[in-house]
Amino acid sequence: MAKLPGNSQLISAEGIPLFRLVDINALPAAEKDRIYGGLIPPRLLELFSISPRTFCGPDGGRKVSVIAPAGFAFMRMEVRLHPDDRDTVFFLDIAETHYRQMDLAFCIINDPRTPRFDVDVDNAGRNNYFATHGRNLAEEERAMAAGLFPNQTRRGLRLFGEFFPLFERFVDSLGMEMIVAEPLTYDNAVRYEKYGFDYLTGRRLMEAIDRWFQPGGELTRRLDGSTPFRQPGQEKTVRGRSWAIHDGIMDEPWDDVRIYKMVGESAGIDTFPGRENEKEMS
Repeated sequence: MAKLPGNSQLISAEGIPLFRLVDINALPAAEKDRIYGGLIPPRLLELFSISPRTFCGPDGGRKVSVIAPAGFAFMRMEVRLHPDDRDTVFFLDIAETHYRQMDLAFCIINDPRTPRFDVDVDNAGRNNYFATHGRNLAEEERAMAAGLFPNQTRRGLRLFGEFFPLFERFVDSLGMEMIVAEPLTYDNAVRYEKYGFDYLTGRRLMEAIDRWFQPGGELTRRLDGSTPFRQPGQEKTVRGRSWAIHDGIMDEPWDDVRIYKMVGESAGIDTFPGRENEKEMS
């Protein structure tokens, strides 16, 4: 049963309770679109004049695609302003685990009106899979100078704070109690803390990183200007730390960090309490 105030069990148009993604994915396409479309922040649709009913834009073309095949427990949704656009405006990838948890695999919200930085490809233009298969250092330096975080190709629309409550209520409406995720970067982990997440694995690492970046700490000493991503003073901000970690400043790789949130609860975790405020770009 749903437990968030004012929320209720998700029910199909025929009055059948829905408890899993498989249940939703078995529905007719129009009904799947209606349910999953409710996860798109309304302000995003308004911003680009996309109809919340038809998902069509001013040119009459459909802007939202939902991939939710019957018999499978996952869903992928994209909002793309033009079919040939390289980047989506909104990208969501979720899956149900074997333990009735909802895995928030990816949520990307881009502002297509801002400059693009090719940090997602290597120097030959090949996908680098979040910099795990080569880095584009020139583009990364440009992105960092523009105020972006590691792996960001464009400035964000700052709508995650509007998306996440919709997502949490959706998970709750299925009777699920836990959301899990895997932050790909240090800044992602810190950002998720703000929304009430705790750590399945990686909390000790996050707390150790904060110690290492304190005045006189090992990582602070390594901010020696040896690369554009290791400048003195970066230890004071989430963005600065994240770029240094992305650049390999630690002795160990950024890996094996898993987080979770109990629906309706906040863990109150803050592994970087002394950070300087900076403008959010996601």
